[in-house]
Amino acid sequence: MFKVRTGAVVAAVLLALAACGGAEQTPDQPAAAGPRVLKLWHYEGADSAMGKAWAESIKQFEASHPGVTVKLEEKAFEQIRQSAGMILNSDEAPDVMEYNKGNATAGLLSKQGLLTDLSPEVTKRGWDKLLSPSLQTTAKYDERGVMGAGKWFGIPNYAEYVLVYYNKDLFEKEGIEVPTTFDEFTAAMETFAKAGTTPLAVGGAEYQAQQLLYQLALSKAQRPWVDALQLYKGKVDFKGPEFTYAADTFADWVKKGYIGKDSAAIKAEDMGVSFIGGKYPILVSGSWWYGRFATEIKDFEWGSFLWPGNTMSAGSSGNIWVVPENAKNKDLAYDFIDITMRKDIQNLLGNSGGIPVAADPAAITDPKSKELIENFNRLSTSDGLAFYPDWPAPGYYDVLVSGVQNLINGTKTPDQVLDEIAGPYNENLADIGN
Repeated sequence: MFKVRTGAVVAAVLLALAACGGAEQTPDQPAAAGPRVLKLWHYEGADSAMGKAWAESIKQFEASHPGVTVKLEEKAFEQIRQSAGMILNSDEAPDVMEYNKGNATAGLLSKQGLLTDLSPEVTKRGWDKLLSPSLQTTAKYDERGVMGAGKWFGIPNYAEYVLVYYNKDLFEKEGIEVPTTFDEFTAAMETFAKAGTTPLAVGGAEYQAQQLLYQLALSKAQRPWVDALQLYKGKVDFKGPEFTYAADTFADWVKKGYIGKDSAAIKAEDMGVSFIGGKYPILVSGSWWYGRFATEIKDFEWGSFLWPGNTMSAGSSGNIWVVPENAKNKDLAYDFIDITMRKDIQNLLGNSGGIPVAADPAAITDPKSKELIENFNRLSTSDGLAFYPDWPAPGYYDVLVSGVQNLINGTKTPDQVLDEIAGPYNENLADIGN
């Protein structure tokens, strides 16, 4: 979901792309002859499960498409998030691109007419038969850009959820068992804090801290509250027990030293690196870190567990493949997506620390990967996937970043932060006619 950071500006992207040539042809029809180029954008690190699976997909694509070259450009999540609308509305749009799912992102672009309706290809290639109904939620958007129904504008080929990573060596040093309840989780953090160790690695400048806030809200939530927040199937009271508990507890954890007061400016990459370096005993974040931790953590033992006590967790299908409306090689884009759904690619993704959506379960042999997938299946089969907090409204990601930074810095009370995040949410409801 969030990986490489390059910081390139949009203008540079457009200039760079302008240098990438490809023969002109009708988007949905193959060229009669001559070399072609498939422009592919994604933001997965090479060592991640998705990065490995998609590298193999590129090899298979080029082997099965003589005369076609894949022009891969790894982008930063933040880079695409901030500039996708402008780039996709230009002649420099890629042919296929990884993009964030949800109302505020893929839903917004579909509403603006910037994404191709994939429904005919979904039926033709049988992708709908490979994806469970819960995973299809983030692939379909209606005319308002609201997920869960309507046309297919994206194809997910992996899943993800938020979990708790922990440093086994540091837990053992303090004599702490793996928490199975929320009270035990809190007690573990208190033990670390009393020992002079800040227990939680937190990245307040990007997505992670808002997901931590959301996990706390989910500890008091039921499915109707999630459906009201994410799918607009009811009214959300931001001063109700869910968000009030989340904001109060988050602020309390800062006061108690469970969350560092300097974490407001820390970005996700730096947060992850700090856990890899053994600085913090606990990190609450997504399964997208799993493959990287498996590769890079060498100096201590680590493990993971579901957020104790919750029946729901932030999670969903993974990011989705989208085909921009301005793509010049849509036929090639469909072929590439189809390869990423093949069983051997899905098995590779699963054995590399990812969560496949169409793998052969018997082919997943890595013990850590099996644990990761089994925990996801526990959530998925019990209707426990609660999407992500920034999805409900365009620009809501930045609203939440500001809100949790105010909690960390103590510049606003929890009550004031709830007002801060309620306003833009309710304004969006008015914009879409709810």
